[in-house]
This record gives sequence, C-alpha cells and structure tokens, in this order.
Amino acid sequence: MSWTERYETIAFNRQGRIITATLNLPDTLNAVNARLHSELSRVFVDLNDDPQSDVVVLTGAGRAFCAGGDIGWMQDAIDAPALFETTAYEAKRIVFSQLDLEKPLICRMNGHAIGLGATVALGCDVVIADERAKIGDPHVAVGLVAGDGGAVLWPQLIGLLRAKEYLLTGDLIPAPEAARMGLINRAVAPERLDAEVAALAERLASGARKAIRWTKVVSNLALKQVAHAVMDPSIAYESLSNLSQDHREAVAAFREKRAPKFTGD
Repeated sequence: MSWTERYETIAFNRQGRIITATLNLPDTLNAVNARLHSELSRVFVDLNDDPQSDVVVLTGAGRAFCAGGDIGWMQDAIDAPALFETTAYEAKRIVFSQLDLEKPLICRMNGHAIGLGATVALGCDVVIADERAKIGDPHVAVGLVAGDGGAVLWPQLIGLLRAKEYLLTGDLIPAPEAARMGLINRAVAPERLDAEVAALAERLASGARKAIRWTKVVSNLALKQVAHAVMDPSIAYESLSNLSQDHREAVAAFREKRAPKFTGD
C-alpha cells in the first residue's frame, strides 16, 4: 500500500516530480474535522519522505481552500474538553512539520482560507490565490485564541501592528489586498490560477534540487525559532479559551444562525 492510500480527507495526484495534495472535503468547504486535523499533522512528514517528488502543491477541492474549524468538531471539544489535548498536540505538529518540509511548497489558494486554513496556507513557501478568495484568522469570532499558528506567521509576514489588527478583529482580507500587503505572493484571475501554479512548480522541479531545498531550509530557520518559542503558550491559551463561556456561546450562535452575545466570560 502506498502511503497516500492511508489518507481519507486528503487526495494526491502526481505529475512527474510534482505532487499535489488536495484537502478533499468539498461538501463542507474543507472545514477541518478531527480526521483532517489528524491527517494534516502527518501529511508534511510523509511528503518530506516521499522519494518520488521534489515539489509539493497544496490546494483545496471545490470552492474553498479551507473554511477553518468544523463547528461540530468544536462542539465535541466543548462537550468533552479532554479531546482538546489531542487537538493541541496535533496543532503543534502541523506547524512544525510544515516548516520542516524541505521541498518547495506552493499553496494554490483556490478559495477562502480561514482560521487554520489561513495558517496552513501561510506556512507554504509561495501562495498564489484566486483573486476572488479571502484570507483571515477569525478565531476570536468563535471565542478562541488564535493559537494554532496565527500568532507565529502573521507578524512575520506583515508586521506586528498590522497582524494584531487582523488577529484581534478576525477580519477577512480579499486576496488582491493580501498580495499588496505581502501576506500572500499574488492574486490572479481564476482562469490563470492553474497555469501560474504549474509554471512555478515546473520551474522549481527542473531547478537545482539541493540548492533550492537547502535555500528553503536556511530561510525558514528564523521562522522555526519563532514557532518553537510561541506555539506552546499559544496552544495553552487556546486550550483555556476552549473552556470559556464566550466560545460556547459563539458555537451555539453559529449553529442557531444568529449573532453571538459575548459576555467576556
């Protein structure tokens, strides 16, 4: 059995030395449930070890790249808080293993990238987005700390003040604006997305493999230092916020299709 066959929520396709990993829950806009979260915590290790590829493209099936955390999964962690211990462990593995991936990683951001979806997108080396997409980390909108990577990546990409504005409000950013501020690389017309991604992937795949890989490795060193300093306290605070009344209220409001009424508890 190929390692790719062990995955249920991520699909894989190969073209030469390029492998595409697709978040494959289109009916829920690739919202992260327990299974996808677990598989995300392993996939970058498997991609790194895959002997048949030199370049990785990461994308989403359907209309979205990733809509963030699945509300039903959030409710499970409210009802049984011990479940969040597994989530916390996996969240660190996702960030660390993605930054440890030595192969060039291109995000084909085919639609909205929200919450953890934004973290995974921004953990890539190059982000090319459909100009109609939006990106944002609205953890606070569901009463959670942006602990699964937002506090690591956003300040490094767009500066502390601007990053805090978006992390504290949870506002979504249209892809063209995100490109102008340096959060992503570029936003392109939807009919150009595949060609732009393919051209870059093929250029990297035909380049000097060791030089490209090791340039990525040294470029990520400072970011990895930040990640190792920040992820443990970030996840700890997010775990605390999972127990808050505001988080419980936000999840209930989402399921009842109403605005949440936060009390600060």
